[in-house]
Amino acid sequence: MTPRCAVLDDYQDVALSMADWSPLAGVVDVRTLRQPFRSEDEVVDAIGDCEIVVAMRERTPFPATLLDRLPRLRLLITSGMRNASIDLEAAARLGVTVCGTASNIEPPVELTWALLLGLARNVATESAAMRANGPWQSTLGADLHGRRLGLLGLGKIGTRVARIGQAFGMDVAAWSRNLTAERAAESGVRATADKEELLETSDFVSVHLVLSDRTRGLLGADELRRMQPTSYLVNTSRAGIVDRDALLRALRERWLAGAGLDVFDHEPLPEDDPLRTLPNVLALPHLGYVTRRNYEGYFSEAVENITAYLAGAPVRRLG
Repeated sequence: MTPRCAVLDDYQDVALSMADWSPLAGVVDVRTLRQPFRSEDEVVDAIGDCEIVVAMRERTPFPATLLDRLPRLRLLITSGMRNASIDLEAAARLGVTVCGTASNIEPPVELTWALLLGLARNVATESAAMRANGPWQSTLGADLHGRRLGLLGLGKIGTRVARIGQAFGMDVAAWSRNLTAERAAESGVRATADKEELLETSDFVSVHLVLSDRTRGLLGADELRRMQPTSYLVNTSRAGIVDRDALLRALRERWLAGAGLDVFDHEPLPEDDPLRTLPNVLALPHLGYVTRRNYEGYFSEAVENITAYLAGAPVRRLG
């Protein structure tokens, strides 16, 4: 019987046009699924007959409870070489090979600046006014030159965000638990003594940390209260790093001027979620990695992964 492959969460319906799938023609029965799943039952109903699944980032989680209900599954591919929503131990126990693909880090850097600039210059507000024949100029923009950009995290993405900030003439500071002054200085960045100093002194704060037990809820009410009422928070990393209830309160009570968000605790964001309508929020539907170059890489390497697995020599294995 020809093995079946499901490509999940193909929101834009582009997966089959982003790569050459012809090596799998007649070898694997490939289908794409566009809609997000609302429950594990829906996932099982949709892909329970599949031996191969291609997952897009963390859009559909694969915890042990779900993997246990997919006895036919033999190969699970994720875009990127890290996916915290896949239980690798459970996959190994069940004999499921998990493989990844390369992922470019430039797209989330670029989107970080799209959000930051959009907030600083009130782009959404002014563009909406233009379309609705509203007031001609109703806001004052926030300057970047001479202001401080505070980075929570100075890894591969944070370092590139810092370079762009420096090109705008910004003073760039950073903090993370393991960041040293020497490491920060290599990028022309000043390491703050603690995150509290970073929050209190920065005009723009951008989050670039990996979500873990140590970083979950890192920014709560106490931390957000330390931000200046004219400052902005940008999060293109993981929603769980910022306490949701505290952020909602901070935005409503204007502890800070606004937030640019590309990540959320529940995705897609529910239709009635207040983050969709708060006037000082610039929100995007998790577009950080969603670019043509990334998608071409994801799906081309997914085809390679499937071909290698069927030949008995899996590549880019995780776990």
